[in-house]
Amino acid sequence: SCSPALLPADVLDLDEDEDDLEVFSKDASLMDINSFSPMMPTSPLSMINQIKFEDESDLKDLFITVDEPESHVTTIETFITYRIITKTSRGEFDSSEFEVRRRYQDFLWLKGKLEEAHPTLIIPELSSHKKQGPGLLSRVGQTVRAMASSLRGVKNRPEDFMEMNNFIEIFSQKINLIDKISQRIYKEEREYFDEMKEYGPIYVLWSASEEDLVDTLKGIASCIDNCCKATEKRMSGLSEVLLPVVHEYVLYSEMLMDVMKRRDQIQAELDSKVEALTYKKADADLLTEEIGKLEDKVECANNALKADWERWKQNMKNDIKSAFTDMAEENIHYYEQCLATWESFLTSQTDLQLDEDSEDKL
Repeated sequence: SCSPALLPADVLDLDEDEDDLEVFSKDASLMDINSFSPMMPTSPLSMINQIKFEDESDLKDLFITVDEPESHVTTIETFITYRIITKTSRGEFDSSEFEVRRRYQDFLWLKGKLEEAHPTLIIPELSSHKKQGPGLLSRVGQTVRAMASSLRGVKNRPEDFMEMNNFIEIFSQKINLIDKISQRIYKEEREYFDEMKEYGPIYVLWSASEEDLVDTLKGIASCIDNCCKATEKRMSGLSEVLLPVVHEYVLYSEMLMDVMKRRDQIQAELDSKVEALTYKKADADLLTEEIGKLEDKVECANNALKADWERWKQNMKNDIKSAFTDMAEENIHYYEQCLATWESFLTSQTDLQLDEDSEDKL
């Protein structure tokens, strides 16, 4: 139930080429992992920096944050560790708060174990792809299995999951487009900010050679400087509020597709056994027993995905709505601040002109 997806992707990528594990044991018991609750809030905004206890302690009684990446340099390697703080009100723990440090590869191992134990639960994504994937034979095996599953197909996919799959495809297209546009907006904002920083001092230099316009030119330089500061604050809001959330859900869209594939693979296995029994391609008693087990497995997978799907959709809506609302409010404040800056300058110039006209009449 750890949430490594709370970390920015660019921070996590610093250490994603590690191959060794130092902390977690691969033979560790999955007892705690199997207690992973679909009700746990795992979306970015609902978890990060919000360690608190809710009234519904039976549903929300375990809170985990991952932060403070720290570089370690040895004679052999350089790697990154992250601080993990856990707070809980569960009675089976010896303490209500724990703090440890773990390496990136440990998060990958934990995520793999969670997916193995709960193939249709929506587990936070670490990164879209690892730079150094599995070995050649492993990749070939995965490709063959994927092709076989694709060719075999799922004949009896329930309507609920057809709708879910369509939603994921559309959501993926839209969130990827929003991510690209957001990145482009930030880049253009950065370029505008850099130009504005150079623009203001020009008026100060100009004022040195225009004795009659000294106050006016310095006033313009001051306005530009104020707008420059406001722009920098808005950029900070964009990079801290909107961009991480949008990119997080780009990763979620990829992970959701993997979850659907795993669900379909479970059902495809059941369909193949049913087909084999129909055409008596193997021992009927053995197939009947296997089919019974697979039917239970499919039902459990479907129920888990349905429950987790509704939780994820609600968190997604809340996160994205909050991010865009906060960004809209930040933009409104930015434009109001810049407008007030220039209106104040124009008012001062108008008053100055009126004073000069009065003096001329006298």
